[in-house]
Amino acid sequence: MSTANTRGTSRPVLTPPVRRGRLAAAGADKRSARDAEDRELIRRCQQDPSPQVRAQTVEAFMPLARSLARRYHRGEEPLEDLEQVAALGLLKAIRGFDPDRGSAFASFAVPTIVGELRRHFRDKGWAVRVPRDLQELALAVQRKADQLSTEVGRPPTAEELAQKLGRDVEQVLEAREALRAMRPASLDRPSAGEEDEDDIPLARIGSVDPGYERTEEAVTIGRLVRGLPERERKILALRFGGDLTQSEIGEQLGISQMHVSRLLRRTIEELQEQARPAA
Repeated sequence: MSTANTRGTSRPVLTPPVRRGRLAAAGADKRSARDAEDRELIRRCQQDPSPQVRAQTVEAFMPLARSLARRYHRGEEPLEDLEQVAALGLLKAIRGFDPDRGSAFASFAVPTIVGELRRHFRDKGWAVRVPRDLQELALAVQRKADQLSTEVGRPPTAEELAQKLGRDVEQVLEAREALRAMRPASLDRPSAGEEDEDDIPLARIGSVDPGYERTEEAVTIGRLVRGLPERERKILALRFGGDLTQSEIGEQLGISQMHVSRLLRRTIEELQEQARPAA
């Protein structure tokens, strides 16, 4: 420390190490005072769980919850939804924190909020059910891939991710494949790069099976035929089941071919009328 004469008076001039030490001490004092205020605010909320006090306490710490929600935001999940999940984790932290232990609330709240966000992605962010350990690895691969992409300026390879995560390449590839289960592509959305809006995956998957329609018609006809008189049922069976001519049917039933023709025509018209949907 040295002295300097300014306007006829002497005052100490702090060297850089001393100045940094005093600034650090002042910063520590401010953090300590802020931590004490946080603990007192949470103690009051725990003692007075009224909606007004609880809302005031949550609002005081929402900047922390919002920053953690933004950290886990990947674009697929709406940020507002993640902020609500983080707020839920904040409420759990407020209820579970012990102000008498003297520790900073943030050191307790951050793991609680992060745990709630991870649980949200693990349990609710997947359209297809994936084993929990694979879900956690997939999210870890995604975070590490984002980090490495920023560092090296390109998407990392599976080998690079495996080395950073201490996993096998096969595990990383499986995790990447599992990430597709979070947001499956819509079958109604046009394919990427296709100008024709009618070119959708659903149109290329398959076509309508005519067997369904024939089955429905067969069920309907069977029900209607069972309501016919026995002679008409036998004529239909011999004509369409046995493939007999009208003359052969007349010989079996002892009636003329003309009579068979009239009965067959009338029966078919009756079936068509009954099968026609009501207007």
